[in-house]
Amino acid sequence: MLQKVRNELRPDTLIRNLDTTVHAGVAELNAPARKVWETVGRFDGYNRFVTGLERIEMTGTATGLRSLRNKFFTGGDLVVEQLNSRDDEAMQMTWTLIYTTFDIGNMWASMEVVPRGDNACTATYRIAGEARSGDPKDQPAFDKFAVDFLKMAMDNLRSMFNHAKA
Repeated sequence: MLQKVRNELRPDTLIRNLDTTVHAGVAELNAPARKVWETVGRFDGYNRFVTGLERIEMTGTATGLRSLRNKFFTGGDLVVEQLNSRDDEAMQMTWTLIYTTFDIGNMWASMEVVPRGDNACTATYRIAGEARSGDPKDQPAFDKFAVDFLKMAMDNLRSMFNHAKA
C-alpha cells in the first residue's frame, strides 16, 4: 500500500563550505619541492611535522579520495578528517574535518608546495574554520588557534628543511 511521504526530510550534511577567514602558514624552504611534498603531501604523515601528534590511523589510503585520517594527539584529543582532493603532479591536497574533540566546528584545510628553482620551494598550509559553537563571538578564539597551529607546523618544516633556520 502506498503511503504519503513526509516532506520534512531532505538530503543534508554537516560538511559545508565556510564563509570565514582562510588563514595561511607559509614556509620558504631550502629543499627540492618534491622532497618537501614527500613529507607534507602524505595525508598519513602529518606526525612528521605537527608537534603533539602521537599517531595517525588511516581508513583508506594516504592518497585515496574520501580516505579518513584519525589523528591522535598526546593530550588525548582526536581529529578525524576526510581527504577531499589530491593532485600529486600539482603538489596540492585538501581535506575536511569530520569529527574532533577540540573546540572546532567545521574546518577545511589544504597543503600546497610550489617549486622555486631546483632546490627551493614554498609550502603553504591553509585552514578555514569556525568554533564548535558557531557563535561569531567565539570566532577569534578559533582564529588564534589556527594561526598558532600554522606557525608551529611551518616552524617545524623550516627546522626540518632549512637546518634549524626559522
